Order: sequence, then C-alpha cells, then structure tokens
Amino acid sequence: MGYIGLPTATMFTRQAIQVLGVDIRQDIVDTLNTGGIHIHEPGLAEAVNSAVKSGLLSAATQPQPADAFIIAVPTPFHEHLTGEYEGMTFKKADMGAVTSAAESIVPVLRSGNLVILESTSPPRTTLDLLKPILEKSGLKAGQDFFLAYSPERVLPGQILKELVENARVIGGIDPRSSQAGASLYASFVRGQIHQTDSTTAEMVKLMENTYRDVNIAIANEFSRLAERFGVDVWEAIKLSSLHPRVKILSPGPGVGGHCISVDPWFFVESAPDLSGLIYQARQVNDSQPAYAVESLRRLLGGLRGKRVAALGLAYKPDVDDLRESPAADVARLLKEEGALVKAYEPFKPDAKMDGLETVASLEECLRDAETLILLVNHTAFRNLTAGELAAMTPARAVLDTVNGWDADALRAEGFMVARLGDGRRG
Repeated sequence: MGYIGLPTATMFTRQAIQVLGVDIRQDIVDTLNTGGIHIHEPGLAEAVNSAVKSGLLSAATQPQPADAFIIAVPTPFHEHLTGEYEGMTFKKADMGAVTSAAESIVPVLRSGNLVILESTSPPRTTLDLLKPILEKSGLKAGQDFFLAYSPERVLPGQILKELVENARVIGGIDPRSSQAGASLYASFVRGQIHQTDSTTAEMVKLMENTYRDVNIAIANEFSRLAERFGVDVWEAIKLSSLHPRVKILSPGPGVGGHCISVDPWFFVESAPDLSGLIYQARQVNDSQPAYAVESLRRLLGGLRGKRVAALGLAYKPDVDDLRESPAADVARLLKEEGALVKAYEPFKPDAKMDGLETVASLEECLRDAETLILLVNHTAFRNLTAGELAAMTPARAVLDTVNGWDADALRAEGFMVARLGDGRRG
C-alpha cells in the first residue's frame, strides 16, 4: 500500500470494485482502515477517505481470497547485494518482497484467478520467479489461473491523473492472461491498453527509465566538461536544444527516485556483458553527488567546520519522495567531510534521516548558515528572491546545483555564487 498500490486501489473502488489493500506493516493497515494515509500525493487523502467510508476499501496484513491479485511491492537495491563481471561491480535487486508477496497468495489462489506483477523487475521475473512460486498451489499458470506483468508508469504528484490517462502495457505469459489483465485495468484506464508478452512488458519499463538515465548522464558529463572549458553549460544546453532533433536534459546533483536511478541496474544485473553503456551512465550519475561536494569545496576553499544549509532532500522538485535521493547523498557526504549541515525538505519538514540533522522550517535552516547549497528545484525555493534570501541568512556563499536562482541577482546582494556546470564564474 505504497506510492503505487494505494492509488491503484482507490482507482478500482471508483468503479464500485471491492478492494482489500494488503501491507505487512500493521501501522499502515490501521491508518488506512481509519480513512487516513501515510504518504503524500495530491488528491489521495480524499480518495482514500471516500473509499474507506463507502466500504469498498479495507486493509489487512494478509491477502484473502479474491478474483485478482496485484503485487506492487518494492524491489530495492542494497549495498551488500552486488555482482561482479570483468571488473564491473554492479548492484543486484532484492526480490525478497516479490517472493514473499507471491508466497502469501499461494494459500488463497483459486482456479480462474488473475495475478499481476507491477513491481519493477529484471527481465523474465514473471516467468522464472513468480510463476514457479504460484504453481506451488497445485494450479498451473496459463491453464488454471492467469498471470501477467504490467509496469506502473506514473509521475509522483500526478499519480491519480496518470493512472487513468496514461497508456498501459499488459504482458501475459500467454494471450489469455494478457486479455484478462487488459480487461481488469480497462475498468478505470482511459489511455490505450497495449497487450504483449510478460518479458517484453518487463523490458519496456526498464528501457523507458534507462533511456532517461543515459540522457541525464550525458547532461551531467556536459556540465563537467563545461566547467573544464570555461563554459556555462546552461547557456550551451539552451543553444544546443535549438536544433530541431536535439533535446538535452538538465544536469544536477545526481539521479534519484525508485525508478530512473534503479531500473538500469536490472539490465546490468541480467546481462552485464551487453550493458556497458548503461553501466557507465550509472557510474556517472551515481558519482554526481560527490562531484557536487567537490564543487562546494572549491568554492569555499574547504569544508571542515563550515555551516551549510542544504535546501531540499527529495529526489525531484515538488514531491515528498526521499527514496534514492541524490540531494540526501550530497548532504551526508558534506557531513562526512566535516561540514556542519542542516537540511530542510519543505514537502516533508518532519523528515528524519540517519546521520543527518534535519530541521522543520526554512528559517531554522538558514538562520545560522554561512553557505547555502540548493539541491532540489522546489517551486518554494525557486520563488525566493535574492533580496529575501539575503534578509533571511548571514550566509553569503551559494552553490546552485539545479540552476534554480538568478546568479547575477544573488551577486548583486553580495553573495559569492557558483552554479554546477558554470565554468565562467565562481
């Protein structure tokens, strides 16, 4: 019942379909059963409260007999899960939650049921991991029950809208399973529903996010090259993108979230001999937080003892999602380098992160700072004027890693300014 499972559950209830939301955390189950929510997503609180009040949505820690089962659990990477191939060290996914969810379905699986995996997974997970577990029930996938994979493809902050409007890919282990999955999602999806096989559907999700990761990596490399050659990369990107067939993405302090920073590793894990470019892009983006820290060190002439206000901890602008956040990585690295860091995340002011001092307000974050580092291009930060910043803090040094502020205006207020990728000044 996380960022995907809970919104998906509410979509079905809007069609008068009875839904049981399953989560292993009792506190989440209790919150949902009172009509509350535990995550931030525009419109979700009202949708969940309405669904619970109608009696169409309830929650439990174990699945019960149903017509359809949707698995939307995390597939995270952990530092201790790695692989090696010809000098490459790569991350491997922890599929434990998928395995556990599938095993919990086995006792209640019945003939005619549909099981859909939505969790991002390595190619062939549906066939090689999920199918054998479910067949421990004594039922045969494709004969006695339907089995399919359907990746989520939604943007945090727009989930309720995009679940309905976006195109949907359904990959069954056989055509009947694809059709069964398409029929279920057609209850609320208005976008086109495309049927394929399960491994193609798994690969589609990975390709989409790997494509974006590789393009962000080249933008980050451009930013480093621009600094080397004395060029403002932001101007260069703007001019390059005037070409009708060129669209360069924005550099920044790294790539985060539970998709773009994660999905490419599934390819590397599954076929390291064929994914050298993908691996190198991951190396660039994973090293970008350290590059941002080095940029601040150059600006200040050292980091030890410097009071730094880290603005933003989310992985992208205007969301509360801190998963795999490069902003949080930068803040932690600064602390490891001896800086005195206070971090503020406006979309989660009560955030608690191991090894990092977080504060509940912008004023508290800025009050005693001598250096500001803008890590997330939140609207609330971007709308601050140079004069407002100057009045709120004694700090007079700024590293802008996302091109969110007017550098000339800051300099006019007496700030020493550096921008990631700007080799002309700072």
